[in-house]
Amino acid sequence: MLRTARGERSMVDVAAAAGLSAETLRKIETGRAPTPAFFTVAALAGALGLSLDEVATPATPPGAATESAVA
Repeated sequence: MLRTARGERSMVDVAAAAGLSAETLRKIETGRAPTPAFFTVAALAGALGLSLDEVATPATPPGAATESAVA
């Protein structure tokens, strides 16, 4: 998802805009950092123009309870 959202922008440009190293972004994109910190995800979302909802939806396991389902 991040790779698609990055589009033609270089990994270095997106990482710099998010305040991360290109290596950190590379690890996240390739799955070598399977659980990045919330603030890392938030910074990437901001740099890519994504909402946190857009980022969280693909990461939510099927059948997981949502806030509205719990209430």
